[in-house]
Amino acid sequence: MTSFLLVLSLFLILSYGVFTWHYLSNWQGRAVWPRNPRLEHSLLGFLLLLQAVAVLMPLAASGGLSLGVGHALSVMVWIMLLIYWTCSFFYRVEGLQLFMMPLSMAGLAFAIVFPGSHIVNDLSNPAFVLHILVSMLAYSLFAIGTLIACLMLFLERALHGRRATLLQRHLPPLLTLEKMMFQVIAVGFLLLTITLLTGVVFSEEVFGHAAGLTHKAVFGVISWLLYGGLLIGRGLKGWRGRVAIRWTLAGFLSLMLAYIGSKVVLELILQRV
Repeated sequence: MTSFLLVLSLFLILSYGVFTWHYLSNWQGRAVWPRNPRLEHSLLGFLLLLQAVAVLMPLAASGGLSLGVGHALSVMVWIMLLIYWTCSFFYRVEGLQLFMMPLSMAGLAFAIVFPGSHIVNDLSNPAFVLHILVSMLAYSLFAIGTLIACLMLFLERALHGRRATLLQRHLPPLLTLEKMMFQVIAVGFLLLTITLLTGVVFSEEVFGHAAGLTHKAVFGVISWLLYGGLLIGRGLKGWRGRVAIRWTLAGFLSLMLAYIGSKVVLELILQRV
């Protein structure tokens, strides 16, 4: 990582930390600066542009595409924050920023400490580029869906326990979160389907060998079946609440074992690419 990118990443980490403090202090009634949603949205959009430079520039390394675990995770987190920022135009997403800002800080810090060393030099195949872009977008959407599922679980337990918390007062209603979760998962499922199809149909061109029964393929198909089953159950039986949350968490766990788990083991533990 160059000095410029390091300084930029540290500046973004500090900026997202200030954003987190700003939101928390306002919710607790001891704010230095009052809330200004329009200004906050504009500043966040500017930080997203800077973060695009910080996370996308390292991808173009050594004339190829750097897909190390740190770089890949930082891009996914940036896509998640970009989706959140875009959704804030159409939905009430108040409260979610308390999780998105620290997550962005963690993604940037992880990319600094563990950038990874997996570099792909052949970018001439459009099937490969499509596979990478669609898969990262799908993972980001499922990560947001999982975050919403966790918030739903928190709200449901708080409501059943009749406990009023600071976070509960600022989160969207439970039904709104549920609607957002299923919309995000539906789009993610479509993109995951495209990812699996490009991985199988274009395996020779994308990876240089025929599709095999690897652990990544197995867990990828398991996550596809879980998310597909969740959407079918929602459509036919009206699944919601804890049943939907459990299926969502199980699908995301399988997805992480398929991709992130393998990259962490190979790059950080076994020191392989």
